[in-house]
Amino acid sequence: QVQLVESGGGLVQPGGSLRLSCAASGSSFGIGTMGWYRQAPGKEREWVASITSGLSTTYADSVKGRFTISRDNAKNTMYLQMNSLKPEDTAVYYCHAIVKIGYWGRGTQVTVSS
Repeated sequence: QVQLVESGGGLVQPGGSLRLSCAASGSSFGIGTMGWYRQAPGKEREWVASITSGLSTTYADSVKGRFTISRDNAKNTMYLQMNSLKPEDTAVYYCHAIVKIGYWGRGTQVTVSS
């Protein structure tokens, strides 16, 4: 079993920044691709960004140029630096990791509002 715990969410004004973290524990040896997803109220969960164990990254068009995904393999931790936040970025952000199978965290709320 692998446990994923997100942190770093909160309330921020438009144009502001937040940094999310996702810490993996348990049987987390050999974590493969990790990613961030988000789900806004009344909408389906959508992919935001992914990073492979070799640190290759991909982004959804909606966040490209504003968000940066990274990971520290030694710490089994992934990050999402979010800049120039917009109200439409408001959502619960979920961490996902592949360790033979996929695992999800419980999510952290990000609210962008003035």
